[in-house]
Amino acid sequence: MSVYFYGCVTLDGYLAARDHGLDWLHQTGGTEETGYAAFYARMDVTLMGRRTFREIQRLGNPAEVYPTTKNYVFTHRPLEQEGFTAVEGDPAEFVERLGREKQIWVIGGNTILAPLLDRNLVDGMVLQFAPVLLGAGVPLFTQGEALRRFRLEEVRRYGQFAELVYGRP
Repeated sequence: MSVYFYGCVTLDGYLAARDHGLDWLHQTGGTEETGYAAFYARMDVTLMGRRTFREIQRLGNPAEVYPTTKNYVFTHRPLEQEGFTAVEGDPAEFVERLGREKQIWVIGGNTILAPLLDRNLVDGMVLQFAPVLLGAGVPLFTQGEALRRFRLEEVRRYGQFAELVYGRP
């Protein structure tokens, strides 16, 4: 099993605006300018929270966005979306039950990422930085994570985005 975070943040470290919107990201550029397609092609599973899922729904049909992966949404509410399964509980325990052969992408949400980091389950992070300062919003990290070290493996530029690829030391 390999677990990755792949996502874009603002220069001041936010995944989303206060309202969980991503307009700042869409106005900066699209995924065609990044290595997204190659990354997604390697993934078997996506994990996301309800708010991230809602933002994906806002953009269109989520099943078209993530057609080849098994997609899980952590939520306490029913979920009626083809290709997506609602799950509850501890994200780290859930990931451990998925199986060793899976390539898992944590799409968004520090409430999912933090427990995985705390249990040392994250194998890599692909962080893209957009040249945007929000000043407030949803941070990538909860600021309560335990000390973890990663090794810088690559630095790339995609249009206005800077991408840092980190792996385990």
